[in-house]
Amino acid sequence: MPAEPVPSRPRPSGASPARRRFALGVEYDGSEFSGWQRLNKPGEPERRGEPTVQAVLEQALSFVAGEGVEVVCAGRTDAGVHASAQVVHFDGPAQRDVRGWVLGTTSRLPPSVCVRWCVPVADDFHARFSARARRYRYSILNRAVRPALQRQYLSWERRPLDAAAMHRSAQALVGEHDFSAFRTVHCQAPHARRDLQFIAVERQGDVVTVEVQANAFLHHMVRNIVGSLLPVGRGEQPEEWLGDLLAGRDRTVAGPTAPSAGLVFLGPRYPAQWGLPAEVEL
Repeated sequence: MPAEPVPSRPRPSGASPARRRFALGVEYDGSEFSGWQRLNKPGEPERRGEPTVQAVLEQALSFVAGEGVEVVCAGRTDAGVHASAQVVHFDGPAQRDVRGWVLGTTSRLPPSVCVRWCVPVADDFHARFSARARRYRYSILNRAVRPALQRQYLSWERRPLDAAAMHRSAQALVGEHDFSAFRTVHCQAPHARRDLQFIAVERQGDVVTVEVQANAFLHHMVRNIVGSLLPVGRGEQPEEWLGDLLAGRDRTVAGPTAPSAGLVFLGPRYPAQWGLPAEVEL
């Protein structure tokens, strides 16, 4: 009698042997997009006048893969917000090399989006949950006349700003706190506690930058912090005001939300074990 067939073992969760997980570094100008997150279901056409970065990236990747591809990002960005190193992961055909993913995908993307790098990663890598921090930069042109060049990457403040005072004020936010005073009413996070690891305000010529890193951010958190730092920089509020706002946890008495144009997502930060480029390592 022929031997009975050996039952096959169930495959572990994650990519199959014919597939592999990849991480991508994506750069985009968010000016023409309604944010990162796809507004339609996979395979459905985009809503007219509401393009998203996720949708155009998935379309391009799907063309290169020859099959439908969905991506998971490290952190969603709002309409008008840019990214220099957004990180996503996806599962695709293992035989595609990294050069093909980078150049082939970029060739199918609009000029405002490109894939900068691609790295094969372990099946348990997750662009969002494997990240230990995220970093943003907000740029303000501080001069009497509005910008003509680079205006999509700059906010504008005509009144003089004291960047040193803004920096000193911002240090009250460092550490793990309840950031309710700096979250939008539409924020869906289950709680407002975040670990803000670093914040710096600097001036270079007419440009004042606010760079901030935290384990995670609430909806509009960076823009709300900047909006509250501006009255300090203009001398309308004392340097202690940021600390008072933080302690009070009342969004209604904090500063307004700063415009989206000045905000760039510099990317997440991961432990070295994942073998990603240095710009996104801790």
